[in-house]
Amino acid sequence: MAASTLLTFAWLEVTGLCNEFCDHCYADSGPKGTHGTMAVRDWKRTLDQLADMGTENVQFIGGEPTLYPHLPELIEHAHGRGLGIEVFSNMTHIRDELWGTFTKYGVTLATSYYSDDAQEHDQVTRLRGSHRKTRANIRKAIDLGMPIRGGVVSVNSGQRVQGAANDLAALGVGQVDGDRTRAFGRAGQGAVPTVADLCGHCAHGKCAIGPTGDVWPCVLGRFLSLGNVKDTPLAEIWTSTRTAEIRAEIAAARPDKAESCNPPTFLPSCSPCAPASGVCDPKEADAAPGMATIGAPA
Repeated sequence: MAASTLLTFAWLEVTGLCNEFCDHCYADSGPKGTHGTMAVRDWKRTLDQLADMGTENVQFIGGEPTLYPHLPELIEHAHGRGLGIEVFSNMTHIRDELWGTFTKYGVTLATSYYSDDAQEHDQVTRLRGSHRKTRANIRKAIDLGMPIRGGVVSVNSGQRVQGAANDLAALGVGQVDGDRTRAFGRAGQGAVPTVADLCGHCAHGKCAIGPTGDVWPCVLGRFLSLGNVKDTPLAEIWTSTRTAEIRAEIAAARPDKAESCNPPTFLPSCSPCAPASGVCDPKEADAAPGMATIGAPA
């Protein structure tokens, strides 16, 4: 397989269910979401296919992946196939069983954090007590020696994003990044997404698979279906004419960035890697940081 078509990373969106209901959620997940139609055997078969394709890392996302009852089983299976594993969680609902699974299989974590002020954080998540639970579980992960990355998304005017970044750093989170709200899902407020809204790096070494088996070029590009793993082997989807056409369409829309930009590290991670420019969105690369980034924690 040519280097340009290697699939090295995949987001696995195991559920659309979430205990939070953030206005800026790109996945449009929430308390009314479901686990979709992918059975455990479907996810295991997909993990096997990813491993056979040479994929290095997967990230379990949602919704809130810790609400998916079979997450420990999928983590064990992924580890058994030699895949690196990260879980992107709001860190409010981690059962003792999951902590054991995380530590046993070397899982890394990533989370979003909105403010060092509990009330402001809870206003974003629309879940009372979420700040307290998230902060406590971040501390627990660090105490357990688990690698964890934090991202501060600027949602509201005047939001204490720098305070949030400083708080994460004080807790011992080694990597803290920032981003702005992106107009996908609920944040789009009904606007139809377009290829030009993407960063330009989608489908280059990475894809996302949703809870119904649909394959997307990235988590934000879910309006571009490449195929469905319940019907077609992933390797066939990844090397299909349809995927090549979508990849070319994305590249044409962002000709200056398709190969070079690094997407957000926490929205969720693409590799995981840090944006070389410190800016997550090519459209913001020449602009003042503003809402697109946060400064280094003091």
